[in-house]
Parts: sequence; structure tokens; C-alpha cells
Amino acid sequence: MHRALGIDTSNYTTSAALYTDGTVRQQKMLLPVRKGELGLRQSDAVFHHVQQLPQVLERLFQESSGAVTAVGASARPRDQEGSYMPCFTVGTGTAKAMAMALSVPFFSFSHQAGHIAAALYSAGKLSFLKKPFLAFHVSGGTTEAVRVVPDREHLFQAEIVARSLDLKGGQAVDRVGGMLGLPFPAGKYLEELAMQSDALFSIRPSMKGADCSLSGVENQCRKMLEEGCPREDVARYCLLSILAALDGMAAALQKEYRVLPMLFAGGVMSNGIIRSALTEKYGAVFAEPAFSSDNAAGIAVLTEMKYSGAY
Repeated sequence: MHRALGIDTSNYTTSAALYTDGTVRQQKMLLPVRKGELGLRQSDAVFHHVQQLPQVLERLFQESSGAVTAVGASARPRDQEGSYMPCFTVGTGTAKAMAMALSVPFFSFSHQAGHIAAALYSAGKLSFLKKPFLAFHVSGGTTEAVRVVPDREHLFQAEIVARSLDLKGGQAVDRVGGMLGLPFPAGKYLEELAMQSDALFSIRPSMKGADCSLSGVENQCRKMLEEGCPREDVARYCLLSILAALDGMAAALQKEYRVLPMLFAGGVMSNGIIRSALTEKYGAVFAEPAFSSDNAAGIAVLTEMKYSGAY
């Protein structure tokens, strides 16, 4: 029986997962962020991962025992040349050491590839990897669409075809959440607040071809709040503005790439308002919320695929 271990040490979450016979078990811990702050310095993220990863692994192996046959980790944010963040060195170093100690293979992937694989696993759509498709990765550090094509050596290649030219979707959510006094990360709290509003807005996204700009969202939300607009309406405006931008990106890419299926991954894509609208309009595929936010599930899945030779 194969048991693939995946590790991911992103900027906000320490996570590990085991993929066994088509089933993922995972454990994760958010990195601690001080009240009122909107993120962590990389040096702090590295420190907290060093402290938390042993705890996460202990919980995971208490839940699921047995021999590990391959180990994988997120080694970089994206597959593009020069992509690097120090926080991923913690997971990569631990994974390499475990692989050597267990005399099993080690495989490295990008954090973005893990998000894509986790979303496909969650949606029961790993078959997508056999043909080209479009994947949107929307999080605190990334808002972009990539064209994914099969690749025997790397399982798949992802080419960026659209992106936010400034603020990222998750940054907009967290900054507006900070204005509203919500905890960080603000995603679920902003959605809960937005669901209390039935305000109607006519939103025209700022687009340049298939690329979008989101900096205006933060500015407009601040203006609304200063003018006494209800907090729930500000929250709703923020989320609908991100939706409008993603809709604009998807519509432009649909014209260019015609019938390619669309996948949406990343922490922002756990939002029910955005998910419902894009699913209805494009038949888009989404991960379940537990597999949308940062996680090691996709890395475990990709590790098993590389180990077993399943392309």
C-alpha cells in the first residue's frame, strides 16, 4: 500500500497530509499573527513553521499510522524561474530529511501546483490533468490564471495567462477586513458580514485585456466606510468587486481559449458568494473550502502520482 506524505509551509499555514488509496488525511495550523497586523515577515513565518511542523506531523501520524513510501514538499511559490520564498525551506528541509531517514523518494513541487491538485482532488476531477485547462489561483499572495498542460516529467506545466496588476484578491480581503475590525485572516469573517447585506451595486471591474486591477477596491471600501456606509455593505462591495474582476478575467480568457474547462483554487475561492456566481456562469470547478485554503493535500496527491508513475 502506498502512503505519500506531503508538506507545505506557506506564508500563513503549516500543513501536512497523507494520501493513501485515494483518501487524503491532513493536519494544519495557522501561523500566529498579532492582532491588528495583516501578515508576517518571512523571518517570523520561518520561525513559526520550525515550531509548528513537528506538532502538525505528530497529529497526522497519530491519526494515520503506517509506512510512508514517498515524501513531497512545496519548494517554491510557482513553477516560474526565480520563484522563491524562505518559508518554504522549512517544509522542504524537513521533507528531504524524512525521505533520507526512511530511504524513500523525495519530490518537490510548487505551492501553486499543490493548490491546483488539491482543488482537483476535492472536486473529483484529477482527470483534468490529462488535457489542457485553465486554473485560477486566488490568495493573499497570488491572483492569476494559468493555462495548465500535461507534462510527463513534471505532471503538468502552468503558464500564466492573466493576473492582477497590483493588489491580490486575498490582500484586498484582509485589508478591508482590517478596516472593519475583523480578525486576520479575514476571509470567513468578511463573508459572514457580507451575507448580512442585500445591497445592490453596479460594479465595473478595472481591466487591461485579461488582467485586472484590484487596488481601487481597497480605496473605494475605505471611502464608503468614511462616509458612514454600513459595515456589512462595505464587506459585500469588496467581495462583489473581486467577483467582478474574476468574471472579467474569465470572460476574456474564455474568448481566447474557447472551451477549456476552468478550475478555481486558493483561499479566496472558499468564498460562497464568489463560488456560486462563477459556478453558475462558467460551470467552473471549485475545491471544497478545506482544500481551497493553504494545505498539503495537493502535494501529497502529486507525490503519489510521481511515485506511482500515474500521469
